[in-house]
Amino acid sequence: MKHRPIMFVGTGSDVGKSILTTAFCRILKQDGFSPAPFKAQNMSLNSYPTADGREIGRAQAVQAEASGIPCSSDMNPVLLKPSGDTTAQVILHGRPIGNRSAKEYFNGQDRAWLFDEAMSAFDRLASSYDPIVIEGAGSISELNLRDRDIVNMSVALRTEASVFLIADIDRGGVFGSIYGTLELLPPEERRLIRGIFINRFRGDMDLFADGRRILERITGLPVLGVIPYLREIGIDQEDSLTIEKTAQDRTGALRIAVLLLPHMSNFTDFNVLERHPDIHLYYAAKPDDLDAADILILPGSKNTIADLLYLRRSGMASALLGRHAEGASVYGICGGYQMMGLSVHDPLHVEGDISSIPGLALLPVTTELTTEKRTEQVQFRFREGDALCKGYEIHMGVSVTERPSALCRIGYPGQEGRDDGYFISSRLWGTYIHGIFDNEPVIDWLLKEHSAKRSAPADDPAAYREKQYDRLADHVRKNTDMELFYGNVDFVGKPPELGVGPRGGDFRTGSSSGNVDGSTID
Repeated sequence: MKHRPIMFVGTGSDVGKSILTTAFCRILKQDGFSPAPFKAQNMSLNSYPTADGREIGRAQAVQAEASGIPCSSDMNPVLLKPSGDTTAQVILHGRPIGNRSAKEYFNGQDRAWLFDEAMSAFDRLASSYDPIVIEGAGSISELNLRDRDIVNMSVALRTEASVFLIADIDRGGVFGSIYGTLELLPPEERRLIRGIFINRFRGDMDLFADGRRILERITGLPVLGVIPYLREIGIDQEDSLTIEKTAQDRTGALRIAVLLLPHMSNFTDFNVLERHPDIHLYYAAKPDDLDAADILILPGSKNTIADLLYLRRSGMASALLGRHAEGASVYGICGGYQMMGLSVHDPLHVEGDISSIPGLALLPVTTELTTEKRTEQVQFRFREGDALCKGYEIHMGVSVTERPSALCRIGYPGQEGRDDGYFISSRLWGTYIHGIFDNEPVIDWLLKEHSAKRSAPADDPAAYREKQYDRLADHVRKNTDMELFYGNVDFVGKPPELGVGPRGGDFRTGSSSGNVDGSTID
């Protein structure tokens, strides 16, 4: 039996739509449903390849994993990857269809076509999964964009979704943002809003009891959940603003500095390193930040040439080269690998007006940017090791050298395979493989080559993520009136477990049905 889609929208950007969508994907899975995520249009530099080599926003890949299903391009049919302040690459159904300026994209005549394409993806998902959990984008009350909307309330109207509005109390002005957002909606959209979530609450929940009652009185909608700020949860994000992360300076640990680039992409490459007890990883924003690092990493970039120019203008390039001359290791991933070469050429002007630029000359490779994008999940062997590792490639460019010296060998044992990257020494190499540091053999090699003593075994990344999804689901259940939630999504009947949740409680109430650590909210 099919159920009405569930949709999470926001009073603004970065209010927690992605993380709450992830939480409810896991909750619905726990309660016996078969959910799948959907976001019609996403804008992110942090993307992920599907099994069939298509590209989607990282958030939808994470939400699919929380749902216990493989990710597909139908979950994010339109993806925008900014390449400058006003331009972005447009990816449709996982394949690039060209670059557009913001004006061209939002004022173009193809909005109806893009919406139809997105809805065809939704229909395919809905034929296989139930319910679909939809994520909106930004604010739903942007009046100047209403007639061009293909991701927010136009999707809600087309799918007749049960919509929940999320506001970020940490920003302040929560009453005005909620009330104003609702008042700006036309009646046909307003009728779809079923409840309110307050996200990122800090302090004593009892002090917000009156606020909750006031919101319910002035909006006529239930406040289904007040979600406290959740710290140090290891779930991949599209940006670093949704969940607070506290850097831990581990005395005696291997110090790794990731250069913070203006167009940095796929920062999730470093999540496992951040958690490792023998590693202190931090992001370097100025030349002095590199002084104490043992390893410097140039990360992926959506605009390699622009970020190379930034490195030189900011003094980061000379600081990096100076630290390497003093003995620090330098590694590059994807765009960072391209920057480490002799030169980067852009004859087709994929990234901009500059046709060619010298690289940092750390590796004897030259790169030519291409219009064809490689998006692929890969298995590889690192250095001469036998262990099979996992990662993925997302890049537009080919790097060549006259003196091959591969870092990795991509392919299954027994396959012909292909080489990846360039290896000069344990202190200098580059690779196209994202997620290379998610593999224990690579981290073991890293610590051994830098004489760091291993104090604890690394977590298995997949098992660790599963624990984090369950932890997130528990946190949201605990602070949501689950009975009220299920009563407001127009579900027909109860979940297959006949009301029994994954931990033996009633699925409608979760852990405490509106209580926080045993104390009454309202």
